[in-house]
Amino acid sequence: MPQDPTTPAAEATEAVTTGAEAAAEAGADAAAAGADAAAAGADAAAAGADAAAAAAESTLSNVEAIAATTEAMDTTTAAVESLSADPVGTLSVWMAPLTESALDIGLKILGAIVLWFVGRLVIRLIKKAVEHSLTKRKIDSTIIRYSDSALNILLNLLLALAMLSVFGIETTTFAGLLAAAGVAIGMAWSGLLSNFAAGIFLILLRPFKVDDFIEAGGVMGTVKEIGLFVTAIDTMDNVRVFVGNNAVFSGNIKNFHTNEFRRVDLVAQLPHGVDPRQAIEKLKVALDAIPNTVNKSDVEILEFTLAGPVLAVRPYVHNDHYWQVYFDTNAAIRDVFTAAGYPVPQNHLHIQQAS
Repeated sequence: MPQDPTTPAAEATEAVTTGAEAAAEAGADAAAAGADAAAAGADAAAAGADAAAAAAESTLSNVEAIAATTEAMDTTTAAVESLSADPVGTLSVWMAPLTESALDIGLKILGAIVLWFVGRLVIRLIKKAVEHSLTKRKIDSTIIRYSDSALNILLNLLLALAMLSVFGIETTTFAGLLAAAGVAIGMAWSGLLSNFAAGIFLILLRPFKVDDFIEAGGVMGTVKEIGLFVTAIDTMDNVRVFVGNNAVFSGNIKNFHTNEFRRVDLVAQLPHGVDPRQAIEKLKVALDAIPNTVNKSDVEILEFTLAGPVLAVRPYVHNDHYWQVYFDTNAAIRDVFTAAGYPVPQNHLHIQQAS
């Protein structure tokens, strides 16, 4: 079959087109590679310029160091020559600043010492004046001691701040640090602060005073001192106990000195066969004869036991003589029952045998 005459020409045209495209792509790739190479060359040139600038700066620094060293050597040489020419004058010039500094520090120390002694003298005078004023107005001794302690702390703190100002220390900054330290210490010493607050309320409300006989914080005795943080109590066996003010104020407080007198509670066992009314009359006469009793003593039938009636024996007395009346009442019960010839109380049991 005869071939189509247009086929070879089309194939040739396609081949030419393909070749042209390939040549164009190759040229574009070559141009891009050339551009990248040019950029790399530019970067290298910039790096070289930076290195040259750094080298120049290093050289300049070395020159400046050499110049400074030369200047120091010249200064040292001049100092040595000056010292050799006039040793006394040169040393005087050198020692002048040190002498001025030492003199300034010495004067500050001397001023602080003088301020301390003068301040302590003024503090003592102020404390004596305040104490004399409070005593003259017949203020309670507890409040006087409390005021003396608080005033002493405050005045000494002001004296310390004044001494710091002599040395040129800014007291305002120190006050800020002191306030911050106070907050930290307050958080750490919350228990002590609660005792301090309770002490203030004890002073203001005054549920008791010095020399009162009380029971508080689980301790019974005579109050000897109400301090900033603790209350000192002497117990009946002559032992001094320091109780935290918070423990005193947070619980019940019994004050045996508030009222004019208190009651002694004792009992007396009577045997069967004894007339209770006769025994009561005899005991009342004996109780009225006991020193330091007040009002009329109470003697009544309290209860009945297997041994016989039990009498409640209750004389009244001021707290200062409580134990004397307590023991004298026991002795009076024994003496009255012995003089009356009362038999010893015994339990009476009725035993019945089963048949």
